[in-house]
Amino acid sequence: MYDKLVIVESPSKSKTIENYLGKDYHVTSSKGHIRDLSTSGKDGLGIDQENEYKPKYVISKDKKDVVKELKAAVKEAKTVYLATDPDREGEAISWHLADVLGLDMDADNRVVFNEVTKDAVVDALNHPRKIDQNLVKSQETRRVLDRIIGFKLSKLLQRKIKSKSAGRVQSVALRLIVEKEREIEAFVPEEYWKVKANFIKDDIDFVAELNKKGTKKVKISNEAEALEIFNALSKSFVVDSVKKTSKKRESKPPFITSTLQQEASSKLGFKARKTMMIAQKLYEGVQLEDETVGLITYMRTDSVRISEEAQGRAIEFIKESYGEEYIPEKLRVYKGKKNIQDAHEAIRPSHIEITPEIAKANLTPEQYKLYSLIWKRFIASQMASCALNTNSIDIANGKYTFKASGSTIKFDGFMKVYDYTTEDDENDVLLPSLEEGEVLEPSSVEGKQHFTQPPARYTEASFVKLLEEKGIGRPSTYVPTISTLLSREYVIREKKNLIPTELGFIVNNIMSDYFKQIVDVDFTAGMERKLDNIEEGNEEWKKVVGEFFEPLQVAIEKAEKEISKVVIEDKVSDVPCDKCGRMMVIKKGRYGTFLACPGYPECKNAKPIVEELDVPCPKCGGKILAKRSKKGKKFFGCSNYPNCDFVSWNEPIKEPCPKCGSYMTMKFSKTKGNYAVCSNGECGNTMPLENDKLENDKKEE
Repeated sequence: MYDKLVIVESPSKSKTIENYLGKDYHVTSSKGHIRDLSTSGKDGLGIDQENEYKPKYVISKDKKDVVKELKAAVKEAKTVYLATDPDREGEAISWHLADVLGLDMDADNRVVFNEVTKDAVVDALNHPRKIDQNLVKSQETRRVLDRIIGFKLSKLLQRKIKSKSAGRVQSVALRLIVEKEREIEAFVPEEYWKVKANFIKDDIDFVAELNKKGTKKVKISNEAEALEIFNALSKSFVVDSVKKTSKKRESKPPFITSTLQQEASSKLGFKARKTMMIAQKLYEGVQLEDETVGLITYMRTDSVRISEEAQGRAIEFIKESYGEEYIPEKLRVYKGKKNIQDAHEAIRPSHIEITPEIAKANLTPEQYKLYSLIWKRFIASQMASCALNTNSIDIANGKYTFKASGSTIKFDGFMKVYDYTTEDDENDVLLPSLEEGEVLEPSSVEGKQHFTQPPARYTEASFVKLLEEKGIGRPSTYVPTISTLLSREYVIREKKNLIPTELGFIVNNIMSDYFKQIVDVDFTAGMERKLDNIEEGNEEWKKVVGEFFEPLQVAIEKAEKEISKVVIEDKVSDVPCDKCGRMMVIKKGRYGTFLACPGYPECKNAKPIVEELDVPCPKCGGKILAKRSKKGKKFFGCSNYPNCDFVSWNEPIKEPCPKCGSYMTMKFSKTKGNYAVCSNGECGNTMPLENDKLENDKKEE
């Protein structure tokens, strides 16, 4: 017998919390949801369509033993507290627990905390409240809507095209990815040129780019226009104007779910799912020496708000660690976007004094990287602005004007902790001291051909940003939405990009033709607002479900009659099966495409698709083949394997390194595009892989 029982969702969180509480408390977990909608009744929806869509719930098969243990624990306790996660889903789990365990729905037994710290947990237990039925109804509405679409539309698609599923949020997400791909397919590149002059003064190299002809911006469309400009330029350039200004760069707000996923992707290379799994562990608690500590606040949030207490602790820490000058003139107050829930604070460290370096010894390398990112971003968000000295120099050559610009840091401010700059930023571009009327002679003038690039495909990070901007889904749904599209093979991930498959295009076509409302961005965002209204008690959930369900029924009946069965044929290759002679077909598997015999199950022959590069092996002169590892990662090896053991994760190119003769490999960056890197680490030579048609040394003219 124990005095008080606390039920949380996660077993790891239960261990952390139990360490904070005395012997009068017993902490256990439900291990997530214990119930879900039944699959019985009309259409297997688990809702009573004739009785205001009343849901019918059943205990999940894998949770029957958990429920049995929880019921036994409740019998042993005098008081029961429900401490599931502080969001709609957590509120619904508490409601299901109260219903199944026979707890009083009017009792103050719901406790909520935004961070798993002793102070926060104890304070929450001292201020319990009733289960918020509006929050529960909001989650219930979302679940019912998702079940209606998931069952009724999925069955339609399965019959017509052997598709795996449809979903309320995933359908509009798929549409956005398909539309981006169509933009890329329709894109026609346009040629343009850039002309730059390179100068050296006071041992400082700097570049000025052609900007204007007279008062008009220069646009160079082809090589002939570039040559015309080259021929019109003289050897001498004259400094026309020098503008020196100061500006401030403000810090960014602390992370919310979407920005954390984006930054972890760009800075750490983490996929969204991986980021959230690590963040979950940091929130629930990690072992630091002899105690378990929750290191960050709740990681599913769309609010940039932070508590006054946390802000005060941050200011004190900044003052002690970095000095008075790093405290901002006014305390930072960040404004969130419209249509956010604002239920929780931004993601921040629970204990500011536990710096990443202090925690490092007790964290995995990945936990340390993510915690460091969160900690630094929060501290920087409360620091003084960065002050920059900026220079803008116009350099004249006849009727043409070249521009050079750069900035240097006057005061680092928040950048002492967290640097937001990218390779494209002008920050720290040093320019020499120049005077108006000063004559400069370039070391060289060069023209480069470029082509406009098609719109970039979405990465997981940029797609999460888009979903957030358009109000599609909520922080807790971003990762599951992308994961579903990938697992259903509507979308594949290639070099971080999300690309729709043929099946994805077909599903989207059907959805766009027959279920326009579901794939409409504004409608989906509007539905999220309706769920928020239900949460706030301003809308009736049954009315929302009815307004959605009835027109959907009509659309499904029409689609059933009009859509013919679609068969997606496997593409036939030009490779004969070496076992039976049939022409092998191209199929898609977990790790990409492969060749399979169409005579299956009679003939079970299958083999990988091998891509041959027009590059000789640097070891033996054989052919270089592109292959896939067991985990699907692309690598490059010699066709003479096992006699030749050459292998590289980066694609080799034909041209040897001009410095040392070693083979070079291709790499890619957003700023450089494709470029070559020497495989010899001691050499380190790099070369651009773009068309440099014009090279003109003015000194040699």
